[in-house]
Amino acid sequence: MSLIEVKNVTKIYTNEGVETPALRGVSFGVKKGEFVAIMGPSGSGKSTLLHILGFLDEHTGGEYRFEGKNVKSYKPEEISNIRNSRMGFIFQAFNLLPRTTVLENVKLPLLYSDVPPESWDAMAKKALESVGMLHRLDHEPAQLSGGEKQRVAIARALVLEPSVIFADEPTGNLDSKSGKMVIQTIQNLNEQHGHTIILITHETSTAEHAQRIIRVMDGAIESDTKVTHQRRADEGYVK
Repeated sequence: MSLIEVKNVTKIYTNEGVETPALRGVSFGVKKGEFVAIMGPSGSGKSTLLHILGFLDEHTGGEYRFEGKNVKSYKPEEISNIRNSRMGFIFQAFNLLPRTTVLENVKLPLLYSDVPPESWDAMAKKALESVGMLHRLDHEPAQLSGGEKQRVAIARALVLEPSVIFADEPTGNLDSKSGKMVIQTIQNLNEQHGHTIILITHETSTAEHAQRIIRVMDGAIESDTKVTHQRRADEGYVK
């Protein structure tokens, strides 16, 4: 069974009676433990697809099943709970609170969970350790480099041990060195810890770090292929 499965999913935006299709019959599945890149240029529909997969927007037609259940059957409060507890998000802009320590930033998702407060520090420290940022837990974002900020954002996405992590252009605001470090961190989460990753990018060189690339163009899937020579941030390529 796929963790994520979409069948003939469409998305149509309507503005003053004018309909604009953003997704046109998209179908694919993502299994638990996969690292999938969704790639396409600006306006291709990849961000719309991410928003639908991450419960940030609703699809117009077709079917979306998450963990085997049709998302249309979820109540609004269930949607919010799943988005917070079963999904982790990494954004290009980091979205860290500026005058708040690294530890407190990572603990933010726990505020909206059922986890008892006495467990929060240990869970946040575990997430920070997994991305190599435990030594910065008392720092504020202004004291961190861009790559370090993104690794803190990754730790925040991990803190509730979600079913899937969505990474939306995670290296877009970073220099090449910091970008490599962030991609290596994401790759390690998949390979060493078994996290399911869905990476959104417009760059082939970034997409090739995944195990599989889904190319989107004009709201439709152009290709869905396995990466035969997976790029690695630390070693170049592996088969």
